[in-house]
Amino acid sequence: MSDALHHGRDHWPRRLVAAAPVLPILIVSAFALVDLIGGSGMTWVPLLATGPALAATTCGPRGVLYVGLFAAALSVTLGIRGGARGSELAIALAALLVVTLACGLTSALRGRRERVLAAVRSVAEAAQHALLQPIPATVGPFRVAVRYSAAAAEARIGGDLYALVSTPYGVRLIVGDVRGKGLPAVGTAALVLGVFREAAHDEPDLLAVVARIERSLARNLGSDDFVTAVVAGYPGEGQLELVNCGHAPPLLVRDSAVVPVEPDHPAPPLGLRTLAGETPALQVLPFADGDQLLLYTDGVTEARNRDREFYPLAEGLARHVSDEPTHTVTALHDELLTHAGGHLHDDAALLLLRIPHQVPAPPSGARGRVDMRLRRVGATSHDAAADERR
Repeated sequence: MSDALHHGRDHWPRRLVAAAPVLPILIVSAFALVDLIGGSGMTWVPLLATGPALAATTCGPRGVLYVGLFAAALSVTLGIRGGARGSELAIALAALLVVTLACGLTSALRGRRERVLAAVRSVAEAAQHALLQPIPATVGPFRVAVRYSAAAAEARIGGDLYALVSTPYGVRLIVGDVRGKGLPAVGTAALVLGVFREAAHDEPDLLAVVARIERSLARNLGSDDFVTAVVAGYPGEGQLELVNCGHAPPLLVRDSAVVPVEPDHPAPPLGLRTLAGETPALQVLPFADGDQLLLYTDGVTEARNRDREFYPLAEGLARHVSDEPTHTVTALHDELLTHAGGHLHDDAALLLLRIPHQVPAPPSGARGRVDMRLRRVGATSHDAAADERR
């Protein structure tokens, strides 16, 4: 008990110093110093109220109180030194007291709002982790890298979506963009991802996965709502299956060349099939060792700089492409933020796949010679050991 009390006494001055706002105290001291040097009596005393007002913007109620008491002490000192009447000094102190109380209340309300905002941010982060589940660096034969930035930076969550899962039918993924922003877009993204994750494990055909998402959206979306998306699958045969539903074409990197993968048969966005009367088609793309595929949302390609120029994603990818997807995506994301002036006005997602170069296995004949050589070495060692025992 005594140790705890002693510990609390030792830390009380430290807490007092940490809570004391330095800048407001310096400003109040500067006004007092000017008054002392000029010998103007009570002229500068009303300006001492700027100390509590400034403290309310950066400190808690306790810090505002410290500044107010410090300003009151200086007011009394200046008033007595300047020969002020008691009524003038009382009025100045009363005004300073009112300002200090009002600023303390303002500081308390600001702190309460900050705590509420912090709670909202933590909930948004939890929702984002549940919605956009982290993707490991290696999934099946792929090396994977993902970067996501929400336009609503305070919420840290938006309407762009992505998912990559390993299924009995190979690795499957989706990258999409929900029309609109805010909570309705987040709800639609959650619906699409939930249906995709279930259908990806159940449906052997990739078009059937897309059809299940379409049926679910038709039951739950309004007539003006839709989702653009690219759904892809890798059955494991050196071929990548793509279904593009009104989304931006992925970028294929092969032999250092960047080529957009335009859909052979353009399809409407998800949720608009009944209105358009068109069905998506399956596009098969050769995808061998060393190839890379970048999927993204329009928040990347529609980011503008001061001259209202769009971000040239294909050129940026050609500049930053490397054998490590994480390095490539990080460089692209940093360049995108620089291009947009540090803030994106729309949600932006980048997902890069790469199949590493496989180390070729030795020919069967060479492997047989190596095995025979090892057996001979083992037999020689065995004979030597037997001779030594004899």
